[in-house]
Amino acid sequence: MDAKTYNSLVETEADTVYRFILKSIKHEEDAQDIVQDAYEKIWMNKENIDGAKAKSYLFSTAYHTMIDRIRKVKRITPLEEHHEDMNFYTEEYTGTKEMIEEAVNHLPPDQRSVILLRDYEGYSYEEIGEMTKLSESQVKVYIHRARTFLKNHIEKTESYYHGN
Repeated sequence: MDAKTYNSLVETEADTVYRFILKSIKHEEDAQDIVQDAYEKIWMNKENIDGAKAKSYLFSTAYHTMIDRIRKVKRITPLEEHHEDMNFYTEEYTGTKEMIEEAVNHLPPDQRSVILLRDYEGYSYEEIGEMTKLSESQVKVYIHRARTFLKNHIEKTESYYHGN
């Protein structure tokens, strides 16, 4: 990949990659750092990247950088934060959008990433597979599991708030 292709990648994809990462981790500064780290890794490895696959490589790099950051943070997350997350059912109902976002936040990182890439960003199964280094069938399995979890989570939340 040459400098022109790299600069084009920055101009056309930086916002999309940032939105994807931000939706996954919900922390603006960390999302900015992850995107910056991904672009730095691409620049450092530009001689080995096919310009035609630069977009896929960018998303894959950002995704794996995010997963590494999540794993690192999980090892040092205080126990109290886990207890706060467990009490989300007792919070007041805030609306469908918020309920879906809350449910998405409870997905495992791999499922959250593929569902965001597919349903929020509109990528194909094949593109998601390239970005995440998963097989297309594994992407479909993760999306199915994520959608099943979201459906069940929303039904439970609705039942809870409507006393069913």
